Amino acid sequence: MNSNSDLQIAGDILEVQHLLQPAREHPATVSEFVGLARTIAADRAQWGPLVRYDTTTRWYHRLRTGPGYEVWLLSWVPGQGSGLHDHGPSSGVLTVLEGRLTERTERATRGLRSGAQRVFAPGYVHEVVNDSLEPAVSLHIYYPGLTEMPMHAAQCAPAAVDVVPA
Repeated sequence: MNSNSDLQIAGDILEVQHLLQPAREHPATVSEFVGLARTIAADRAQWGPLVRYDTTTRWYHRLRTGPGYEVWLLSWVPGQGSGLHDHGPSSGVLTVLEGRLTERTERATRGLRSGAQRVFAPGYVHEVVNDSLEPAVSLHIYYPGLTEMPMHAAQCAPAAVDVVPA
């Protein structure tokens, strides 16, 4: 008897519990970190009451930690920015929770609206700025946890040079 049904061929997967992968308590892959960020973003009741706005500096709060990773909540009032920096040996996931942010790199400038995510590897150099007229909130996950954030000189276009014939 031939059958096109995988269920008939393999049987009911729920009958063979030993074949199911247990859900991980903590993320271990890029996609799992992205998933964690989306899960936290969807739970405004968890992070919303913690948000504060500071007109003198970016406000930040460590939301949670796990084996080797950290989750940070940041707020940005209009005009605040991170400066051009990298994250040392850490990889990361940046998720905009509210408002809009702008990410600038050597290659591009990207507008990031609520729900936008950026994933980056160690050594990725960027600047994040709130160029809008409204406050913004973002979530940042770093793996391994953030131990350094080297600042970089602004990438400026070369100055014009006048050439005078001899």
